[in-house]
Amino acid sequence: MGSGSSTYRPKCIYLDVDGRIQKVVFSKYCSSRDIVDLFCTFDKVMHTVSDFTAFFFCVASYVFPLFCFLEKEELFQSVLTQIAEQFSRVFKINELKTEVANHLAMLEKKVELEGLKIVEIEKCKSDIKKMREEMAARSTRTSCPCKYSFLDENKKLTPRRDVPSYPKYMLSQETIEALRKPTFDVWLWEPNEMLSCLEHMYHDLGLVKDFNINPITLKRWLLCIHDNYRNNPFHNFRHCFCVTQMMYSMISLCNLQEKFPQVDILILMTAAVCHDLDHPGYNNTYQINARTELAVRYNDISPLENHHCAVAFQIIAQPECNIFSNVTQEQFKRIRQGIITLILATDMARHAEILDSFKEKMDNFDYSNEEHVTCLKMVLIKCCDISNEVRPMEVAEPWVDCLLEEYFMQSDREKSEGLPVAPFMDRDKVTKPTAQIGFLKFVLIPMFETVTKLFPEVDEVMLQPLWESRDRYEELKQLDDAMKEANNSSCSSF
Repeated sequence: MGSGSSTYRPKCIYLDVDGRIQKVVFSKYCSSRDIVDLFCTFDKVMHTVSDFTAFFFCVASYVFPLFCFLEKEELFQSVLTQIAEQFSRVFKINELKTEVANHLAMLEKKVELEGLKIVEIEKCKSDIKKMREEMAARSTRTSCPCKYSFLDENKKLTPRRDVPSYPKYMLSQETIEALRKPTFDVWLWEPNEMLSCLEHMYHDLGLVKDFNINPITLKRWLLCIHDNYRNNPFHNFRHCFCVTQMMYSMISLCNLQEKFPQVDILILMTAAVCHDLDHPGYNNTYQINARTELAVRYNDISPLENHHCAVAFQIIAQPECNIFSNVTQEQFKRIRQGIITLILATDMARHAEILDSFKEKMDNFDYSNEEHVTCLKMVLIKCCDISNEVRPMEVAEPWVDCLLEEYFMQSDREKSEGLPVAPFMDRDKVTKPTAQIGFLKFVLIPMFETVTKLFPEVDEVMLQPLWESRDRYEELKQLDDAMKEANNSSCSSF
């Protein structure tokens, strides 16, 4: 009896709700196993439900029928509140998981981007290291610069990787006008200003437009040209600029654009820019007598001039520096041959041969005759190459000092190596007047007199200054001779 009455007695569970003990009464027909299953089901739902509708359905299906036996309505509300809190926690955890996943994705992307930056930085470091090694190699070459390996095939000329950024010098109208004249003072300009002037010449002559030269490529090419002139006393980048500026002024003075096709103007200007690239500061005579690598490579035939041509077209071979990239194959062949012909013509060993050939053509010169025009172009670049004495005395005289310094460096080395020394290069025998008088009388003046016959406008602007320069140096020589005689007389009296 006692055990049977307890089996069907209503069952109670006491819950702690907000600090208050509440009693939950279950039907006498609800077994203990049913109550345990109810709480297990509720716990499972709380851990697995992710959809609010499903969750509510579960609560309504299992909880509500049982809680209808609760003593008080507020207890039911309190239990629902607890359920809602658990549900809210579940959703907060899911939101947190989503936030963490998104944050991880962002971090992965950032790491990937930083990785790319590191690769680029390492590449830049590698480029900087190569540049420093090249600079160190240039500064630590043997005392005879012509005996090192010229432009090793494994070390191609490398253009600037970035967009050229030399400071753009805005040419004033006064500078633009002066640039077209032989009186232009080439000593007043810094390298970046000379680069800007060269850039202006190519634009002003219409070469950029007519040959579809990319302006950025032109900048890169000029920078690469600048970088491949050595810091010699005479044969340096300023000499390159000097020769090119004189060519530009002769094109203007002689109205060559009316007489030559544009392709010949391009050849003249580019040959002037490239004519002494990578000059070592020691002339062909030394190269041949010392049996340098250049002399061996070019069989003693204009070794320096051949080298200048090779370097010029190694630069052009770089896509970033190829100012001829938009010309036809046929045009490029003509341009290349023209530039090579003009640079080779600057070898002074060929001076008499070229000038004599030009004189033969003077009486019946024909601009439609390709051989005549080629010969004229050869004479023009020769004029520009040795035109310093055409300029005003204050501009021309420093060039003589630079040339003699380079000559003396060579003659000193020739003496130390037991090689023949040319008298005009020997510091113990030559003076500035003696060096210039013979050069003016037998080389410069005869050549410019011949050019004047074809271009009379050259007479006053270029030939007259040469005569004046000759007279001035002869006066200086007379003063030197008088001083020597006076010194000899004073010495003999003792």
